[in-house]
Amino acid sequence: MSTSTTYTFYFGGELFSAKHLYGNAALAEAIFVLSGGRYTALLPQHLEQREMTAQSIRDTDLRALLGCDLGLFHYDGPELDSGTVVEYMVAKFADLPSVLLRTDFRSAGDGKELGGDAWNLMSSFYPRTRVLELNSLGIYQLALGYAVAQADVPAERRGSEAGRMMTEEIARDVIGAFDEVLALPPALPAPLTESVYRWLALMPGLAGAPDENTQAMLELCARKRAKGLL
Repeated sequence: MSTSTTYTFYFGGELFSAKHLYGNAALAEAIFVLSGGRYTALLPQHLEQREMTAQSIRDTDLRALLGCDLGLFHYDGPELDSGTVVEYMVAKFADLPSVLLRTDFRSAGDGKELGGDAWNLMSSFYPRTRVLELNSLGIYQLALGYAVAQADVPAERRGSEAGRMMTEEIARDVIGAFDEVLALPPALPAPLTESVYRWLALMPGLAGAPDENTQAMLELCARKRAKGLL
């Protein structure tokens, strides 16, 4: 993998509260800065929704996901966000290099009990994927200790400074995982690639003419091939 190549990644995860929205934006920015601009996020919360219908929102997100080079999926919470799980599965249909990020120290589902990941086992073991399970509370507490020790950080800013350091630590781990997953060879056999992307144009039932959707997906497939992603 060339370190001079730049990549876009789809940032899948919850975006239903101020904490989600701010946390997503802060982590995306940290990844961009600490990677030297190598990895740029596409945040669904930044997508303009001209038609506020359920299908138009879903279609916009799916097209954005398939147009990216990689996927980052937040797998937090006692139950995984169902929309994020669907996005991850579509990413796997398209053989998108992916990172599953869990910063929640709680277990969700039966996977951990059976020696797997901290969520339902049906969402694990897919190829071209790296899993990051991080204890955000532990990272935050360590960062808070550093913030308290800094004489130039006033007491009222120690929490936000600890949050900044925690976010940067998580970003560094994500960048490392991106580097690893990009080094993995495609799981999708080359002779099947075009057929799979033709099917991806039809399988979700995207709005629009099927021929136009298929052409757009084939052009996307060609761009990914030219970049060495397929």
